[in-house]
Amino acid sequence: MAGPDTARRFETLLLPHMNSAFNVARWLTHNDQDAQDVVQEAYIRAFRFFGGFRGEDARAWLLSIVRNTFYTWHQQNRGHAADTTEFEEDMHSQETTTADRDDSPEAMLTRSQNRKRVHEALQGLRLEYREVIVLRELEELSYKEIADIVGIPIGTVMSRLGRGRQRLAALLAPTDQEA
Repeated sequence: MAGPDTARRFETLLLPHMNSAFNVARWLTHNDQDAQDVVQEAYIRAFRFFGGFRGEDARAWLLSIVRNTFYTWHQQNRGHAADTTEFEEDMHSQETTTADRDDSPEAMLTRSQNRKRVHEALQGLRLEYREVIVLRELEELSYKEIADIVGIPIGTVMSRLGRGRQRLAALLAPTDQEA
């Protein structure tokens, strides 16, 4: 049984990373409810095995657990999960100041369309590419942290990022209808 010191240390080190955990889970599951389930299970696992945490990077350690929890969940729910909840980009994106924004209706529509297009393109990537892009570009983790989380060599992280970015660029390239 964990003592109060362990519980306080857990809260101090891991609770600040809940948004990152949810963001990663959301991009992996495609669904808010499923992401919440994955994050909840990941925090339970993290608490259960917190005695083995030796003070490394708490965020990377937690995101590794989130990723592993997702893969367990994915195996158990393959074919049963449905994309029923709209992804709320504003909740997951970095905030911009009002000085940086053009709030005209046209600009707001363009931003909304661009966000939707990028979101759809990211969701269209194979999982192995999507997860490293999300960890690098949205969570701003280093190659080493990603390698530790995903359990692959740094060179493979770099390769997957390169291939994923190429595929993302191809998916985002204007079509003949848009040109």
